[in-house]
Amino acid sequence: MNKYEVTVILGAKLEDEARAEVLERIKGYITRYNGTVGEIEEWGKRKLAYEIQRQTEGFYYLISFEGDQTTPNGLESELRILEPVLRYLVVKKAD
Repeated sequence: MNKYEVTVILGAKLEDEARAEVLERIKGYITRYNGTVGEIEEWGKRKLAYEIQRQTEGFYYLISFEGDQTTPNGLESELRILEPVLRYLVVKKAD
């Protein structure tokens, strides 16, 4: 199992319940693609470097997870169509 991190930026207009719901869906996607969710860091609301979908702020999250080689690709395919997600980046952690 490889170790990965995904950074996700959610729209700032989302309520607390909606953000929690989106995070649960992301965790579900990770487990669906044979991964295990580790630590979730909430970085809070931050100003974006440039405007994305007419929004200038977003909520940042860093999610650590483990999985096989197919887990990141499956997760990215789901995040790509998840509407509240403004941006995401999946990286493999160095050993």
